[in-house]
This record gives sequence, structure tokens and C-alpha cells, in this order.
Amino acid sequence: MKYIIFFLSLIFFVHLHSIADAQFIHFTPNIANNYIGKSVSVFLDSSNKIGLEGVRQHPELFHMQSDDVPNLGMNNDNFWIKFSIVNESHFNKIILNLEYPNIDKVTLYRLENSLQADSITIKEGSPISQRIYKHQYYIFDLNLPPGDSVTCFLLIRSSKRLLLPLTLNTERSIISSITMSDIFSGMYFGLMLAMLLYNLFIYFSVKDRHYLSYVHYIFWVTITQATLFGYSQRFIWSSNKWLLEHMLILTAAMSGIATIIFTKSFLYVKKNFRYLDWALNVIILGDLTGFVMVICNYKLVAYSTINITAGIGALIVLTVAIIMAYYKKYKPAKYFLIAWTVFLISIIIFVLKDFGLINYNFWTVHSIQIGSAAETMLLSFALAAKINILKKEKEASQEEALRVSKENARIIREQNASLEIKVAERTSELNNALEDLKQAETQLVESEKMVTLGQLTAGIAHEVNNPINFVTSNVSPLKRDIDILFNAIDYIEQIALSDKSKEEKIAEIQQYSEEQDLTYLRTEVEHLIKGIHNGASRTAEIVRGLRLFSRLDEDSLKHASLQEGIDSAMIILSSQVGSIKIVRDYGELPSIECYPGKLNQVFLNILSNAIFAVNKQFDKKPGGEIRIITRLELKTVVIIFEDNGIGMDEDTQNKVFNPFFTTKDVGEGTGLGMSISHTIIKKHNGSIQIESSPGNGAKFTITLPIYQDPSIDQ
Repeated sequence: MKYIIFFLSLIFFVHLHSIADAQFIHFTPNIANNYIGKSVSVFLDSSNKIGLEGVRQHPELFHMQSDDVPNLGMNNDNFWIKFSIVNESHFNKIILNLEYPNIDKVTLYRLENSLQADSITIKEGSPISQRIYKHQYYIFDLNLPPGDSVTCFLLIRSSKRLLLPLTLNTERSIISSITMSDIFSGMYFGLMLAMLLYNLFIYFSVKDRHYLSYVHYIFWVTITQATLFGYSQRFIWSSNKWLLEHMLILTAAMSGIATIIFTKSFLYVKKNFRYLDWALNVIILGDLTGFVMVICNYKLVAYSTINITAGIGALIVLTVAIIMAYYKKYKPAKYFLIAWTVFLISIIIFVLKDFGLINYNFWTVHSIQIGSAAETMLLSFALAAKINILKKEKEASQEEALRVSKENARIIREQNASLEIKVAERTSELNNALEDLKQAETQLVESEKMVTLGQLTAGIAHEVNNPINFVTSNVSPLKRDIDILFNAIDYIEQIALSDKSKEEKIAEIQQYSEEQDLTYLRTEVEHLIKGIHNGASRTAEIVRGLRLFSRLDEDSLKHASLQEGIDSAMIILSSQVGSIKIVRDYGELPSIECYPGKLNQVFLNILSNAIFAVNKQFDKKPGGEIRIITRLELKTVVIIFEDNGIGMDEDTQNKVFNPFFTTKDVGEGTGLGMSISHTIIKKHNGSIQIESSPGNGAKFTITLPIYQDPSIDQ
């Protein structure tokens, strides 16, 4: 029994030793660049809280992997990778290469003699220029003398799909490996750039929108591949942490959108397949949703959404291509179908490689680059075939157009005689109608001028009548006082020539002065003369305002003051103002180059309408207000007329400049005032805008250039 127990124990320890020995990786130059996934064990820390000491004390948490390149899936938790190495080579340095650039963070812990030797952390967002090896892969030095062993732990965290293509290398083999990868990728990106520029050149030559959508597609496919293999992080946005973390998903979404846009354009999906076009629009919406999720920092959900969308979209695109190629007999669709099939095969190879169903090697890793390059060239052939088809269709169309043109020419020659007669008759009728229209227009303009003249006459008559009445009412008492003064002069002269003594003369003059109240008479004469002077001055002011308003030089450009024109219009309308408060807020304006008489007519029309609207709102009672504002803005002047009248609704504002449109009662307006005003403002290269709402008044803003010649810069 003791022998049996001893034998079983011996077998157990031998087996245990073989297991322990199997966990060591025996490094020799022969295994350089070979993937070591089957020799590592993995532990998923869902709590994200276990540290190095915790995983060292619980080796049972780790599980050996069965694939050369383990696929750890998509998980935002911490992964611990454990492996041990014995250096059986003559090299003093072993290099660990994790050739997968899209990982958020990798930390290497080296344990020698069960003690932590050191730790090195490389983050995706860290500048590549600060790494020991200036490359997008995660490369670590394992300083392990020949014959020594070391246990390593890798702490990995990734928000994207995580693969573990781990290799052990010498310095020479790692340089050879990454150089070959970079050269191959450089050839790929050079080819894609050449195809992009080539198709962009063709677009500018033929102006075919399909080439523009294809260039857009090539750009995003290239950027996606550059990001997938880490070259974008290395050369383009190496210092932008947010782009480093999110751009792979964003470029995948944009690549999907670009693919759908090109497919819809090239295969005329909207024209031929309404429901499939709707389905492709849903795919675009899915990619946009993933795009938004990335921005909102839902990276895992966004990654899954974009992958699912891409899979469904690829099947729909394939379906459309098959239908167009074999059922619609559209020749370019055959090229498209071949190109798309090649690309899908490369994607399938890439995915099968990730899941360990086929070998993970240089060619399967770069399968999408190979497939997308082949697809790009085949699609260029498809576009060329499409151009040839369009060229033939154009030539056939031109031949048909030429035949139709000749037939039309024959018909035209036959009908030419009768048409000439009809044209002559219609021309005569149109000339007569045009003449009638001109006469009607002249009459309407004259009618509007008569309305304006009526307002002018009524205003002037009322304004001039008041000061003239004041003058005439002062003339009679002034004449009476002057007669009294003349009589006093005669009386004083008689006393002065008499023989009476000086004291008697003075006494009689004082008595006469008191009887006639000459002191008050002097005051009264001064008051009457002052009243006549004020009346005459007011009359002169009205005449000056009338002269400013009724300028006769309106057919020639003059430099004039807008504020003087506005004041002259207010003088004309002063009889209508009544209890309305007029507020003038004038800025310092230069004289502008204009037709003064025409602008005065505009001011009169707008102010007249404002007075009408305010009186309608307040029924000629206090409370109404009209504000007149002028401002200088750069090389223009702005005049604002603002009132608190009845206002206008949107429909009225849209019609206010139409001829014959008026809100006044019959006989109160012709409906031409604002139309003529709008024409005058346009003639001055200016603009007029309205802001109004019912019950809240109206605001007219006029903008006019200081100089009518835009080349003048004074």
C-alpha cells in the first residue's frame, strides 16, 4: 500500500511539475515574432479594484487561453494577463510586443524572485514621441539576462474590442516586424491617396457628382484604416486625447455613412428601389446615432450599434448591387458587385481571424487593407464604365436631338409665314396695350402727386394763416397807437413854440402825458411790433420749409441734409399732428448724395401714414407718439420712423408696398404712396424694412448710402 501511495504521489508531482513547466515560455530566437497567446492566462476583474498583490495571491483566478491570439471581446473592465519567461537565448534583452494599437491603457509588471522589479504604463492618449519605441504598438523591454526567468503581469483596459497579439522578440526581429508592417501600410495609404487624387481630378474634369461621393468614400475608408492600425494616432492627432480615445468609432461611423451615400448615388437607389432607399437611410441614421453616442461617451454601446448597422447595411448594399447587375442589366453595377464582394470577403477574413477561426498572421491582419485597395481600383473601373455609358447615351441623345431639330426646322419654315403675320398682329396689340398702360401709370402717379399736393396745400394754408392773422390783428391797434403818438408830437411841438415859461411847458406836457397814458402806449407799441415780428418770422420759416420740401431739382443728384427734409415734411403735416407727441432723436449726419425732392415725398408718405395710424389708435386724444431717429453707420445713414399706432399684421406688411393697396377708407388714399416710396428708396440703392404687429405700432427703417457711386471712398 505504501508503494502505491508513493507511486501515485510521484505521478502527481511529476504532473504538477509538467503543468508548472508548461506555464513558462522558453524564449529562443526561433520563437521570435510567434504569438504566445496559448502560454498566457487571463483574469477579468469586473470590480476594477483588484491590484497586483490581489492577483498574485489568487492564481486560481487565472485561466489559460486556447488561441494563439486570444479574443477578449468588448468589455470596459480590467483584464489581467499573466505569463512567465525563461531566457534560453544569448540575448540580454527580450522585447514584448502587443501589436494592437487601439487599447486605452496597458501596464506591465515584472516580478523577479517573487518581488516586483518595475512597472511601465503606456496609455493610448500618451504622445508616441514620449514612448521608448516610437510606434503605435505597445512595446516593452524585458531586461532578462540569459538563463534568468521572470513572471510578468499585464493590466489592460480597453473600451473597444480587445485582442491579444502578443509576441516576444529580439531587437532585430522587432525592427524587422514593425518595419514590414509600416512599409506595407505605407504602400496601401499611398495607393489610396493616389486613387483619391485621381478621382478628384476626374470630378473637376467631368463634374460628375458620383466621383465626388466616391472621393468622400475613399477619404473615410482611408482614415478608418489609418485609425484602426494606429497611424492616425501616431501622425495626425497624436496630442489630442479625446480624438485618440474616440476617433476609431467616429471614423467607422463616417465610413459607413460615406459608403451608403456613394451606393445610393452610384446605383440610383432612390430612383429604382424606394423601400431599399428608405432602409439605407435608416442605416445612415444608425451610424449617426452611434456618432452621437460616442460624443456622449457611450463608447461600448456606440461600437455595438455601428457594428450591427454596418453588418445590416452591407447586406442591403449587396442586395441592391445584385438586383441592379442581374435584373436591371446595369453594367457598372457588375463592377460594383465584384468590388463590394471582394471587400466583404476581406472583412469576413478579418473577423474570422479575430475569433480564431483562421490563423492570425500578417496577411489576415492586413486583409481589410488589401480588400479595400482592390475595391477602390475596381470601383474606379465601375465609374469609368459608367462614364462611357453616359457618353454613349449623350451621343445618342445628341443624334436624336439633331434629328428632332431638323424636323422642327422644316415645320418652322412651313409655319413661318403665318407666324410672322400673327406676331405682327400681336405686336401691334401689345404696343397699344403698353401705351395704355403707360398712360394709366402716368395718371396714377399724377393722382398720387395731386393727393400729396392737396396735403401740402391744406397744411401750408393752415400754417401760414395763423401767423398772418396774428400780424393783421396787430396792425389796427398799432396804427391807432401811432396816430396818438403823432398827435402827441404835434401838441408837444405847439407847447414848445409858445411863449410860456419852461416850468409851465413841463407841467402841461406832463399833464398831457398822464391824460394820454403815453408810458403804457410805448409798452403797447413794443408788444404789437414784437407780435408782428414773430408772425413774420414764423411765415418765413414755413416758406423756407416749403422751399426745402418742394425742390425742383429732383432729377439730379445733390448733397442734401435728410434732417432738414424730415423737418420740412413735419411743417407740412403740422396741422394734422394735433395732440400727437413728436420726438426727434437726431444723430450727427453728413449731407448725403440723393434726390432731395423724392426723399421728401417718402418722408411725407411715411409720416402721414404714421399720423393716420396713431389718430386711429387714440382717436385724436393724448397718448399718441411718433419717434424720428437718425443714425450714422459706416458709409450709410439710417432713418427710423416709429409710432404707437394701430400696427399691421403680417399679411398687411407683405402687401404694404404693392400698388393700390391701402387700409384707408375710400377717398382717403390711392394706395400708391408706399409703392412710390419703395421705388424711390430702391432708386437710391437703399432699403426699407418694416417691423410691426397689431396694436403695437409700426417701425419703418430706411437705410441709404452716403454716396450713390460705390467706387467713391471719402
